[in-house]
Formats: sequence, structure tokens, C-alpha cells
Amino acid sequence: MTQYLPPNLLALFAPRDPIPFFSPLDQLPELKKPWPYTGVSQYLHLFEDPSETPAPTKGETKEERIIRKRQSREERQRKDLEDALKQWDPNKDPKILSDPFKTLFVGRINFDTSDSKLRREFEQYGPIKRIVVVTDTEKSKPRGYAFIEYEHERDMHAFA
Repeated sequence: MTQYLPPNLLALFAPRDPIPFFSPLDQLPELKKPWPYTGVSQYLHLFEDPSETPAPTKGETKEERIIRKRQSREERQRKDLEDALKQWDPNKDPKILSDPFKTLFVGRINFDTSDSKLRREFEQYGPIKRIVVVTDTEKSKPRGYAFIEYEHERDMHAFA
């Protein structure tokens, strides 16, 4: 039957090498006298002086590292925000073109709504100076909200 097996399987059934012969011990290991115990006093001069030993350094745990990184990130963000607030002047911002007290935010409008439709609906409360329908800069599609600037602040509050 084994003659039909491939050589790689026959190698699994091959006999192992014989156990090597070692001469018998002169004494049983448990009866042998062990090495004599010696102290470390002969090596004490190799140790450093305790007064010269540096203080132990404490490693940072994973939780401490996470807390430290979070605190540094929060501190950096707080500092950046404070710097930005110091530099920001709404009167000199070129993107601000209108008075915020005369501007009305209109949200959740249909994407097909045009300036003329908004003007028609909101002009009944007062004269409108400007209408800005916010659009996506990449796709040039409306975002679904608009800003309507009235000529007078009282016109904006007429329907509130």
C-alpha cells in the first residue's frame, strides 16, 4: 500500500535517526554537590554610588498622552481664535457689503426659486435694496438660502 504514496508523504513515515549514546554519569544529578553560593560582595565596587544615582524618570501613560495632546490642541485653537478676533474688523471686511440690521435671512427655499420670485414675495413689506441667493461656488447651484437687504430696518421687522 505504501508503494502508491508520493515521496513527500513517504518521508513522513521514514524512521528517525537513532538516539545518540552518552556515557553514564558518575553520580546522579541530585546527589552531586552544587556550586557553592557566593555573595555579591566581591562585585560591590562595580556598582555606582547611591548619591550619584539620577532621579527616576516617570514615563507618560497612554491616557496622560491623550489628555496632554487634547489640552495642547485646545490651547492652540483658543490662541488662534483670540488672534483672529484681535485681527478681525467687521468694518474693513471686503466681503461684508451690507448692514446686518437691515438684512433678512431666508432659509429652506426651493432650489428653483429666483431673485425675482423672492423680490415679488418680500417687496410687499418694504423696498428691497439687494437680494443675494447663495450658490455653490463649484457647481453654480443654489444652496437653498438667501439674504434680503431692505432699505430701512423697520421694513424688515414689518412681518415679524
